[in-house]
Amino acid sequence: MLKDVITLDCINIDLKGQTKSEIIDEMVDILYNNGKLNDREEYKKEILKREAQSSTGMEEGIAIPHGKTKAVKIPTVAIGISKKGVDYESLDGEPSHLFFMIAAPENSNDSHIELLSKITTLLLEDDIREALLNAKSKEEVLDILMKNAEKDNEDSSLNQENNSENTYQVLAVTACPTGIAHTYMAADALLKKGKELGITVKVETNGSSGVKNELTKEEIKNAKGIIVAADKNVAMERFAGKNVDIVGVKEAIKNPEQLIRNAVNQTAPIYQSSNDASTSNNRFAKKPKTGVYKHLMSGVSNMLPFVVGGGILIAFSFMFGINASNPNDPSYNYFAKLLNDIGGGNAFFLMVPVMAAFIGMSIADRPGFAPAMVGGLISLNSGGGFLGGLIGGFLGGYITLLLKKISSKLPDSLEGIKPVLLYPLFGIFFTGAIMYLFIVEPIAAINSGLSVFLKSLGTGNLILLGAILGAMMSTDMGGPINKAAFTFGIAMIASGDYAPHAAVMAGGMVPPLGIALATTIFRNKFTADEKDAGKTCYIMGLSFITEGAIPFAASDPIRVLPSCIIGAAISGALSMAFHIELRAPHGGLFVLPIVNNPALYLLAIVIGSVITAVILGFIKKPVNN
Repeated sequence: MLKDVITLDCINIDLKGQTKSEIIDEMVDILYNNGKLNDREEYKKEILKREAQSSTGMEEGIAIPHGKTKAVKIPTVAIGISKKGVDYESLDGEPSHLFFMIAAPENSNDSHIELLSKITTLLLEDDIREALLNAKSKEEVLDILMKNAEKDNEDSSLNQENNSENTYQVLAVTACPTGIAHTYMAADALLKKGKELGITVKVETNGSSGVKNELTKEEIKNAKGIIVAADKNVAMERFAGKNVDIVGVKEAIKNPEQLIRNAVNQTAPIYQSSNDASTSNNRFAKKPKTGVYKHLMSGVSNMLPFVVGGGILIAFSFMFGINASNPNDPSYNYFAKLLNDIGGGNAFFLMVPVMAAFIGMSIADRPGFAPAMVGGLISLNSGGGFLGGLIGGFLGGYITLLLKKISSKLPDSLEGIKPVLLYPLFGIFFTGAIMYLFIVEPIAAINSGLSVFLKSLGTGNLILLGAILGAMMSTDMGGPINKAAFTFGIAMIASGDYAPHAAVMAGGMVPPLGIALATTIFRNKFTADEKDAGKTCYIMGLSFITEGAIPFAASDPIRVLPSCIIGAAISGALSMAFHIELRAPHGGLFVLPIVNNPALYLLAIVIGSVITAVILGFIKKPVNN
């Protein structure tokens, strides 16, 4: 049967296409020219419809476009290899080299669909992918697949054996929109990894041919944990009261071991039941909330290296003197300027645009990258800080998503120019126009208004002023509110009043220091990456680099920002209460010797940092590492 769905005529080991659109056309032509399709355009339309849901570009250089339609005569897999590689909007952003285009007739029987899907599961093995890439002929490609398909059948999701005692440690459900490729790849990845770990696993597949290996009530009752790897609605009520890990289908292909271990250790949340069937369906309808968080984390995780690397370089430059990077200062040092230029002038400069760009890319794939990055850059150049960057990132991403939807009605002949012309042109224009017309001016007005407010408050209650300045330093961490407080502090130094800026610096040091303490003390409340980032927050906090807290604030603003603001406000108020004076504009720990009362100033900072850490420790939820 395998020889019926893969033929030498439908294998091309030297694809010429240089774009995703060209590859799709070339692969469709292979099928059509060899008599596998009734209607070329109808089949291509089905392929593009599936790509519009989410790119079929996987990791490790694989892409699996697929479609099930009456336009297909004979169940077939077309195989193509591109030596140079093509940008196919893959999960890891790397070029795709191996292309498996699945063509399934609308009335395909179960065995045909399962066999087509089975072929793609072979690509989970590194040595098979490597062998295919190095194949010198069509015959060699076919031989590799035939031999490995026969060998691989034992562990297949299509060949699961029932456990007579109904006792599986882990149960899983896999489902993708078309139910052809990813459904079975995810199932096989989980089954093989379970066998390797010595953990009994059963997987229910919700494929295009229906539900296979359906989970029984007894199996669900006896299982330690459940994995639902699905990109469409599946029956969920049956899992009420069990630990259920709900992820996208590609996550099961990418990280089967982690999911299985989580299930065995019962670290996933307990699934809450509802008698209303529509509520069950809404479990997946509510995915946009998870999606927004995912987009946010994509921006934060890609921004983090710029924050850490740039922040530490700036801190090192202070070791040569607070103003050692200024060529007009007597303490000028060339190496200090080099460190500051690299860390502050470049790494920190890219921080907000990079965060925005990857938020946009997470929302709208690669076409969302450029519009979102421009939105983040506009925010940066207009004093919007990271909060403006967040707006720019989401704005660019969702505008591109809207453009994709609108342009889907255009003729197929224009498919190739969409990512290179239409999306960047209109995406950048509309994102930039909205940022300039509606976002930038309000931020500038807030900045100006706050400066006026602070000047009027300076003659009143000094402790209240210190609390407000400290809180402002922590509110947007480098944005207009933070800059308004910092500018006010500098202005007070120029006029001979050195107390306000001491409160400003104390408030700016608290967020990263408080977060660093929290990641050290309350380790179960932070991911492994956050705990690693927390270590660098000690350095940045002590160096008065408030931006070190941005990744934490961006990923969980509802909990992190209030905690930081409260701690920073208390620290600023205590600085004023202790009559601390500071003549240096920057420096953190490095300028402590020139403070009029170093011990009390340090005490104010420590108290604020501890308060922030304790609040975070209590209000953040435990995470599963």
